[in-house]
Parts: sequence; structure tokens; C-alpha cells
Amino acid sequence: MANRDDNLVFCALGGLGEIGMNAALYGFGPPNRRKWIMVDCGLSFAGPELPGIDLVIPDISFVESIRRDLLALIITHAHEDHIGAVADLWPKLGCPVYATRFAAGLLEVKRLNEPGAPRIPITIMKPGQRLDLAPFEVEIISMAHSVPESTGLAIRTPVGLVVHSGDWKIDPTPFVGEPTDEARLREIGQEGVLALVCDSTNIMRPGVSPSETEVADRLREIIEHSPGRVVVTTFASNVARLRAVAVAAAACGRSVIVLGRAMDRVIGVARECGYLDGVAPFLSSDALAQLPRERVVILATGSQGEVRAALARIAQDDHPDARLTQGDRVIFSSRTIPGNEREVGKIINGLIRQGIEVVTDRTELVHVSGHPRREEVAQLYGWLKPHIAIPAHGEPLHLSEHAAFARSIGVPHVIRASDGDVVLIGPDEPGIIADAPHGRIAKDGNMLVPVGDPSIAARNRLAFAGVVSIAFAISARGELTGTPDVVFSGLPSRTRDGQAMDAVIDAAIFDTLDNLGRNKRRDADATSTAVERAVRGQVGAAWGKKPTVHVLVVEV
Repeated sequence: MANRDDNLVFCALGGLGEIGMNAALYGFGPPNRRKWIMVDCGLSFAGPELPGIDLVIPDISFVESIRRDLLALIITHAHEDHIGAVADLWPKLGCPVYATRFAAGLLEVKRLNEPGAPRIPITIMKPGQRLDLAPFEVEIISMAHSVPESTGLAIRTPVGLVVHSGDWKIDPTPFVGEPTDEARLREIGQEGVLALVCDSTNIMRPGVSPSETEVADRLREIIEHSPGRVVVTTFASNVARLRAVAVAAAACGRSVIVLGRAMDRVIGVARECGYLDGVAPFLSSDALAQLPRERVVILATGSQGEVRAALARIAQDDHPDARLTQGDRVIFSSRTIPGNEREVGKIINGLIRQGIEVVTDRTELVHVSGHPRREEVAQLYGWLKPHIAIPAHGEPLHLSEHAAFARSIGVPHVIRASDGDVVLIGPDEPGIIADAPHGRIAKDGNMLVPVGDPSIAARNRLAFAGVVSIAFAISARGELTGTPDVVFSGLPSRTRDGQAMDAVIDAAIFDTLDNLGRNKRRDADATSTAVERAVRGQVGAAWGKKPTVHVLVVEV
């Protein structure tokens, strides 16, 4: 029974405005005494605007502020954009963690491979189970996706039931794992759904996504008619695809060789969970020298153009064990994530230069998304009949399209929220009522820094116009002692007029020192500032760009 001041709110700290970095909160109770549960804690990949940064995670300062009222973190599935930040952020949460066996297995493998990663106590949950997290009761629902054991959540509260879809699609034959539990979702719909927080990734694609089983059939056909070696690259976490390749290879009398540590780790967990039962053990790269080319299928990491992955090295013809020749075939059983097109294109072009045939989903059914197309989303709305729709898991365009779609099918209340928006779900009129602190944190090596950290801004400047480092000594009488030491990086060696760049820099230094006079040169700070400005100005005039200039003045 709800008290008069109790209300139910939703707030995303990531995932509403980008695809990735998913982190959502549900709160129940009076505004100043709410209890909370957190759903997912994922990462995103950095773009070129963050040089030196590979990963980005959500700013959870808001969660830290309500930590004593945080009841649990529930992981819907094992993709990095949903679990990738757990190791870094859980110490700031300290709450119980719930995950399926497969997701928990991957978290443990990640911990063992990351020195210093914390040991996180995880409670294993299963579809059909109900978690008593009073004032919440959370039912775990099986949802088909491109990773085993993906789940949706039916979150019951005294003021109503919310369905958090997680990542999902409707696939009656997912090849590995359970299909989306249509029967249970229909029953929940009959119970009455106050709000649906739903995946928006493929809302702009009409129709229904093909099944994983259809992809498995086509992969077998392509492998069967391949004359030489076959390389298949896919997302390491897509166990259904890994199993499909293994089954196809066995049917064609081929052995499977795995190249890539990320894939090895997933395969180990998948075997422990039974998802590769009946599949022969995969071989290491050592077996390549003993097996005929037409008896090999290679599973390789690198579908997103990762420069250190196995496929990138194969494309550059510098992999120590795996080399391809004309007649061999590479299958991209994956989708290129937006932002990775250039890197993937480099690999494809490198393979084609070697005379290798490249097969992608542009021409063959070798990949399907794990997210629902528009007709599948319509079916879920039909089963649940929610009173409120909150589009999630998407960039602004996806969220806007999803909101328009929900209105078009007659959902009474559609709330187009963004990261940080606190959404009142019930019992009063739904809408955005507040803004929570939110943002992005960069994982810089083994440190976490704000994406606006000056060090990252400095890297952008260095990448644009290079750096000049100058050191010289000034005596107590204000006289230059010895010769200035000058090192520069990222600048052209000569100007447009053919003048040596080091000569431009030297001239700026000596002219400045001469003009300062002996007394002013005794002030190291003033001398350093004057030389810095002069060098930036002179190089800027000669080159058209002003570098970063560091000046060290030593008083002797």
C-alpha cells in the first residue's frame, strides 16, 4: 500500500541520448526518502574527440549521493554497454548485484584479467524468478537478444508495474538460449502495465528482424561452397553466432580455430553454461600449419576494425600464424557500429588488396541485429498495452522516432526523456519533474577522469598543432648561459618558404631575450612567458598554426 507522498520515478544516467553506457535508476517513496534500484552499468567507446581514451562510463555522482538507499544493481545481460563499467563503479555503489549465470561468468573472467579489479559479490538470477527488493518486486523475463540470457524486468511497486525491456527482439528460433517469453509478457499485459521503458535501436527499420537460425543456415551454405580457408569475424559475445559457425564447420568437415583472447574468454564461459554442448573443442592457431586450407574455419576478433585484433593483422598480412591467399574468404558476420566505418573499411580494403573475397551483410544474410524492428516493437506494445511509454536505448533521433511511433499507436502518455531527466511515472500525472547530475567519465589508462579534464583538452591541442619544448639557463646577472635546448614534435620541418622550422624558433628565442634586457631576464617567470608568446607567434606566422610551447628557465 502506497502512502500519500509515495511516488515512482525513473532516471537514466546513460543510454538516453546515445547507444551505449546504459545505466538506469528506479526510485520509490517520498521525494526525500526514496529507495532505489539500478539497472545496468555499462560503458561506451570514445570517439576521436577524446584522444588517448578508449572507454567512457557514466558519471554516477548522483547514485553516490543516494548510496545508502540503493537496494541493488540488476544486470539485464552481458554486453559491454550494460556491464562494462561494473568493475570500475561498483566500489562506489557497494550494493548487492544480480545477474544471470552467463553475465556473472563474464564479469568474473574480466576481473581475473584486470589486475586490481574488485571482487564483486553477485547473486545469480534466472528468468521466472522474482527478486524481493521491497518496496520493489522485480520479475526476470526471458528476452531473445544477440547474447545468451538477456532479460527484461517487470518491476512491481505499490503504485503500478513498469516493464524495463532491456535489449531484445522477437526471435522464435534464436539458435542459442531462450526466445522472448511472449506468453508471460501477455500475462503481464493483462495484469496492467503502468509504463514501458523500451529499446529504440532499430525503431526506424520497418518489419521484423530475421532469425539467428536463418543466419546459421546461410553461414553453412557459404562455408560449404568456399574453396579455401574461411575466416568469420563477429562480436565475441554472440555465442549463437559462434555455435552456428562451429556447427556449419563440422557439417562441412572443417575444424574451427579461434584467434583472439576476447573470443577465448567468451567461449570458456559459454562452455561452462552449456551453450556449446556437443560442439567439438576449438583449436589454437598452432593447428593452422597442420590442417589443409579447405579444412579450416577461423573465428577471429576484429569485426569493428580494432587495430590490435586478429583480423586487422591478417588484413595487413603480418599475423604470425594466419595468412590468407586468393581463394580464401572472410565473412563479416557483424554490423559495423556507427563511428567504426573507417577502421572496418581499412580492413576490408586490405583483404581485397590481397585478393581475398569479403562477404558482408550488404549482400548476404550473414548477420542480424539483436534489437527489434518497428513491427516487433508494435507487437510488444500490443502485448503489454502500457499507459506510459518512455523510449530508451538510443540516440536522440531513435528516441524521437520511438516517441512518435508510440503516440501513433495510441499510448496515452509518451515521455521523451534524456540522460539525467527524473521522470515521474506515478501515481500523479507523468512527466519530467527534475534533473539529476549526470555526464561522462573517461577511462584514461587505469584512471577515471571527467571528459572535460584539461589533460584531454591539451591532447587535442597537441594533435592539432604539436608541441615545442625549450629550456635555457639565465645567470644571476641576467645573461644567457650556454645554448637553448629546443625539441619540437608535430611541426613541419620547414615553412612554406623553405625556411627551417628550428631556425624560426631560434630566431624568436634570441630576439626576445635581446629585447628583454638584462634586468627583465632576471625574472624567470616573465622571461618564460615572453619566450613562449614569441615562439607561438613566430611559428604561427610562418606556419599558420600555433603550437603548444613549454619553456623552462633555469636560474644559475
